[in-house]
Amino acid sequence: QQGYPPQPQQPPRDPVADYFYAVAGSDAQISAFELRKCLSDSGISCYPRPGDTFSLETCRVMIAMLDRDHSGSMGLDEFRELWTTIEGWKGVFQQYDKDRSGSIDAQELHEAISQYGYNLKADTVASITRRFSGHNNGQVLFDDFVAISVKLRAISERFRAFDREQNGYATMYYEDFILMTLTI
Repeated sequence: QQGYPPQPQQPPRDPVADYFYAVAGSDAQISAFELRKCLSDSGISCYPRPGDTFSLETCRVMIAMLDRDHSGSMGLDEFRELWTTIEGWKGVFQQYDKDRSGSIDAQELHEAISQYGYNLKADTVASITRRFSGHNNGQVLFDDFVAISVKLRAISERFRAFDREQNGYATMYYEDFILMTLTI
């Protein structure tokens, strides 16, 4: 067939990378402030209401969860991992937020984190709910759910490194405990 030469193929767009590079500095890393802007601009943090965003503290703990080099920032690969993880958490949160109010109670939180494989007592989950209930009403918002999920994952991974027999018991120095909990 005669006619025009074939057009060169455009590489597929990568919206996750686009969001990342829109806020990343020349070092191709993003800080907690930049992560907050990035996630807000992308709309991923807007559950259930448009305009909602993650708190700066939640962004800090998200970075800490994946900050393997302790730089306090995040590169594109870490951001991709975080993006996928947030999408998963959002799906779980939506599953338990049956009334679409944008919050879940202690029982729903217990069911949600049990889905991740955490076997926590109801009293423990009730204490977690009180700690993260932003308005002291026994309800956990999506932002707080993400913060809980980040901390559970990160602390569990760090604890597991000390739990040599993988039986839920660990021996560690006080300094290790402080590092494990306060750097999240």
